[in-house]
Amino acid sequence: MDIGDKVRVEMKDNVFEGVLMPSSGNIVVKLSSGYNVGLDKKEIKNVKVLEKHKEKISKSLKLETSKGKKNITILHTGGTIASKVDYETGAVIARYTPEEIVTQFPELNELANINSRLISNMFSEDMRFSNYNTLAKEIEKEIKNGTDGIVITHGTDTLHYTSAALSFILEGLNIPVILVGAQRSSDRGSSDAAMNLICAVEFILKTEFAEVGVCMHKVSSDDICWLLPGLKCRKLHSSRRDAFRPVNAKQYAEINYNTKIVQIIDNSFRPREKRELKLKLFKEVKVGILKSKPNMFVDELKIYSKYDGLILEGTGLGHMPIDQHAENKEIFNELKKLAKKIPVVMTTQTLFGRVNMNVYSNGKVLKDIGILGDQLDLSAETAYIKLAWLLSNHPEHARIMMHENLRGELNNRIMNDFI
Repeated sequence: MDIGDKVRVEMKDNVFEGVLMPSSGNIVVKLSSGYNVGLDKKEIKNVKVLEKHKEKISKSLKLETSKGKKNITILHTGGTIASKVDYETGAVIARYTPEEIVTQFPELNELANINSRLISNMFSEDMRFSNYNTLAKEIEKEIKNGTDGIVITHGTDTLHYTSAALSFILEGLNIPVILVGAQRSSDRGSSDAAMNLICAVEFILKTEFAEVGVCMHKVSSDDICWLLPGLKCRKLHSSRRDAFRPVNAKQYAEINYNTKIVQIIDNSFRPREKRELKLKLFKEVKVGILKSKPNMFVDELKIYSKYDGLILEGTGLGHMPIDQHAENKEIFNELKKLAKKIPVVMTTQTLFGRVNMNVYSNGKVLKDIGILGDQLDLSAETAYIKLAWLLSNHPEHARIMMHENLRGELNNRIMNDFI
């Protein structure tokens, strides 16, 4: 007996027929009326499967092309944007084919010739560096085939890690690569999937942008999307449709979904020019992220002695507990050992603002023992990706290059309107 099977449940005093639903305790059956009924297992006399659940497989739909339109590639990696609710079982499942996603939003095919391919079908928390490499190679294929722009559908939870990773891998990128996600599955009335996809394509068609960016809702209503720097954004809410925000940066542009007007806010992005794309892929390096907190123990640091690099999420301007207590002093000694062995980079838990290790004695001491990161305005996630990429491609110069602005990830000045 499996979820989705049509069953007949005989109770002591009644009989119920319906679809077996997911449950952690009692048996739950969805009746033909649409209501669910919970049945105490102790009261059940017999359960009979009337019909096994058959998964519905949609036929592939051919997308039309026109010589007068630009060519846009949509690469699917999975996540909520590629999921839908199975209303027979009530579960959210990753079941949309690329063709289904595109043909569900006919506006896309009116805007451009859409080539849609499935690269993977996974939740974003399952991503690894090898997945970034695979995605980059598929992007390279599409560029060689002459696409005018690429949209990547992606789960939102680690989307900003992927946008940062692709920003570093794709050296010499000469077309736009835009990541989009959704906070609500594509078949729900409140889904943000269609608007995010359409706004991403509108932006590609109407600008000279040639970087990696992220296109998501600016506000919770269906009015405006914004185009965020792939290296300077982050998911800041677990469920709201406007969960993504720029960090220590302005949005590049805003796209009005209703009027289709694209307004450039910050034109510091790289424009389309003739450049040779080179892939600088990740190796399977081990980089950790450790959050500073009260009552830390030195054992929390010792595990990183076998790592290739470490990102610290320090408090305030970039601090760790290294004084006033014997355990704190052990933490300092372990940090000193680690900094001699591997690159250890400080970031700040505040997200906004930059690390400044020259203000308080704590920061100065950490800087003196070789902790990197002073004056950097990177989020911990971007710092993590950057260090892993440097260790993969420039291991001998990683400490120096961590402080170099390679892809626009660092700001000389942080304006007040960045927060």
